[in-house]
Amino acid sequence: MKINPIIPIILIAVFLTTLTVSTDSFAHSNENSKSRVYPANSGADTDAGKVITLFHRAIKKGYLKKARSLLDDNVNIFEGGKVERSADDYANHHMIADMKYLAKVKTEVLEHSVKVVGDMAYSMSRTKSTGQVKGKYINSEGMESMVLLKKEGKWKIAHIHWSN
Repeated sequence: MKINPIIPIILIAVFLTTLTVSTDSFAHSNENSKSRVYPANSGADTDAGKVITLFHRAIKKGYLKKARSLLDDNVNIFEGGKVERSADDYANHHMIADMKYLAKVKTEVLEHSVKVVGDMAYSMSRTKSTGQVKGKYINSEGMESMVLLKKEGKWKIAHIHWSN
């Protein structure tokens, strides 16, 4: 049985997360402002954190090529009990639905933390989404974890897990 090389990285990230993440490092949204406020130690200003922000912006704005370019070719994306096993698989299928959905909802970052460990980084965040999609009112909280790998000097998203 061949094991996907990303699995050990995910396990390491989860282990490190349980050891190092504290609620003090999370960013809390400022409800009186549209800007997001991250504490100095959140990691959002790291190069890896900036890739995550660019990815979220590209998905929200419908920039498929930009979003795809930030994913590792062999990314694993877990969502809703399903898995997509490559960037092309996601870009050609579920990414388009995600873009349509996110274009219609307002998403507020409740917490966000990025930790960089050598050529690996991991991110955890909680969000709140509100809006109306296909006549249905949305008011839900979601969670996201990501693992990024630095390859040839560039950060790429190697794993995403979304849940709500």
